[in-house]
Amino acid sequence: MPNFKPYDYNQTAMVVINFEDQIQPNTFEFALHRLIDSRINLSAFHDQYDNDRGGRYAYDPASLLKIILFAYSKGITSSRDIQWQCEHNVIFKALSCDAVPHYTSIANFVSRYPDAIESVFEQVLLVCDEEGLLGHQLLAIDGCKMSSNAAKEHSGTLAELEQKAKKLRKQIRHHLKEHQRLDARKPQEKERKQRAAQAAETLDKQYQRINDFLKTASPRMGQGKKPREVKSNITDNESGKMLTSKGTIQGYNGVATVDKKHQIIVDAQAFGEGQEHHTLQPVLETVVQRYQRMGMHDALYDSGVVVTADTGFANEANNVYLKDHSINAYIPDNQFRMRDPKFKHQKAKHGKRHQDTVKGQATVIPASEFRLNAQRKTCRCPAGKPMWLQSERITTGGKTKLAFEGRLTDCRACPLKQACMRNPSSADTREGNGRQVSFTIEEGKAATDWMKRRVDSRVGKLYYGHRMSVVEPVFGNIGTNKRLNRFSLRTKRKVQGQWQLYCLVHNIEKLANYGGLAH
Repeated sequence: MPNFKPYDYNQTAMVVINFEDQIQPNTFEFALHRLIDSRINLSAFHDQYDNDRGGRYAYDPASLLKIILFAYSKGITSSRDIQWQCEHNVIFKALSCDAVPHYTSIANFVSRYPDAIESVFEQVLLVCDEEGLLGHQLLAIDGCKMSSNAAKEHSGTLAELEQKAKKLRKQIRHHLKEHQRLDARKPQEKERKQRAAQAAETLDKQYQRINDFLKTASPRMGQGKKPREVKSNITDNESGKMLTSKGTIQGYNGVATVDKKHQIIVDAQAFGEGQEHHTLQPVLETVVQRYQRMGMHDALYDSGVVVTADTGFANEANNVYLKDHSINAYIPDNQFRMRDPKFKHQKAKHGKRHQDTVKGQATVIPASEFRLNAQRKTCRCPAGKPMWLQSERITTGGKTKLAFEGRLTDCRACPLKQACMRNPSSADTREGNGRQVSFTIEEGKAATDWMKRRVDSRVGKLYYGHRMSVVEPVFGNIGTNKRLNRFSLRTKRKVQGQWQLYCLVHNIEKLANYGGLAH
C-alpha cells in the first residue's frame, strides 16, 4: 500500500500573511482596492462623523466601501453574511485590514450615506471617462424592477385600508370573546385560551399599524394628465406595486442610462412607480447636469448624442419634450413593429407573444390587416373590399373610435370568409352581419407622429437596434451574474443609494476588464 502523508481539512492553523499580497492584479478586488485608495475622494463621508474630540474610533469609509462592493460583486447583500466573510475569508480580511465590522455598522453604512454614495458614483464615472471607456455617442435608457423591504399585502388605497382596519377590529373582538368564553371553562382549555390571546395580540398590532398610518396619510396620486389614487403602502409608502414577468411585486424601478461604447452606467435612479414614461424627463435632465458638473460635456444633447429607450418611455408629453429640446432620441410607440414590413409575418412564423384571443374562440384575421384611412374615415378589408362606417364616437379619453362593418354581399362570397369571421355561416343568412372591426384614433399627436417618422426611418431602425445590446446585458450582469435582484432598504432616497452601489459594481468591473486599474 502506498504511504501518503495524512491531511485534515477540518483544522485551524496560524498563518502569517501579508494583506497586500492577497490582492492579486487582474482581479476585481485589485481594481477596487486601487481605485478607492488612489482615485476616489471620500470626504463626503467624513461630514457624518463627530468623534474627532472624543469617542471610540470609527471604521474607515474606504475599508467599509471596499468590503461592501466586493461582497456585492459576489452576490452577498446580507450584512450578517458580510461580517462572517470578514471573519473567515482572506480576501475580505485583506480589503478590511483584518477589521471585522459589526453587521449593524455595515447595514448603517449602506443606508445612511446615499448622498456620499452618489459622490463616489460620479467620481468612478469620471475615472471611466479618463480611461476612455465612454463614447458619448449613444445612450440607452431602461428600467429594472426589483422588490424591496416592503410587504405588498400591506398595500391599498386609503378606503381599502380603512376597510381592512374594520375587518381586523371585528376579528380582534371575536378572539377576545373566545378568550373570555374559554376563561370560564376547565383548566384543560388553557392552550386554546393562549392561542386566542396570542391571535388577538397579533391582530391588534396590525390594526395599530394601519390606524397610525391612516391618521397622517394623504391619498397617493399617480402620474398622468388625470392623476388618480394609487395604492399606498404602510411599510414604505414611496415604493409601489409593479407588474413583472414573475408576478406583482412591491418595490422600486431601478432606471439606468448606459453609454454604448463599454456599457458604462452614467446615471442610476430609483422610482417607486411601475410606469416608466414619467421617468424619462428627470433622467435626461440629471444626465446633462451631471456631465456639466463633472466637466465631461457642457452641452451633451447639442453634440448630437443619440438617446434610445423602449416603448415604456413613449408618450406624447415625452415626445414634445424631446422635440422642443432638440434631443436626438429614438423612442418607438408600441405599434412600431406592426408598421415594419420585416415583421409582417412574424406571428404566423413564430406564434403570438401575447395570446389575445379568448380561449375557445376561433382566431381570425386581426384588425392590423385592414387598411384604414383615418383622414377620410374609410376602411378596406384584407380582400380589398370597402367597408361601411357603422359608428363614430368620442371615448372618455378624448379619442375617436371608428367602427366598420363589411357589406354582407361582399363577405358572403369572399374567399377569406373562413379565416376572417368567427362564425362564417352567419354571412349566409339574411339577418347575419359582415365582418366587424374598430379602430381608436388619437388626434392632436403631432410630436408622436414626429417620433414615428424618426423611428420608422432607416437611420432610426439602425440606432434603435442598438438599444437592447447596450442596456439589457447590464441588467443581466447585475441581476443574474451578481444576483443583486432585491433592494433591502426602505424609502426612495436609501434605495437609490443602494441601486447606485449595484451599478458601481458593474462600472468597476468594466474598469477592471478594460481600464488600466487591474494591473
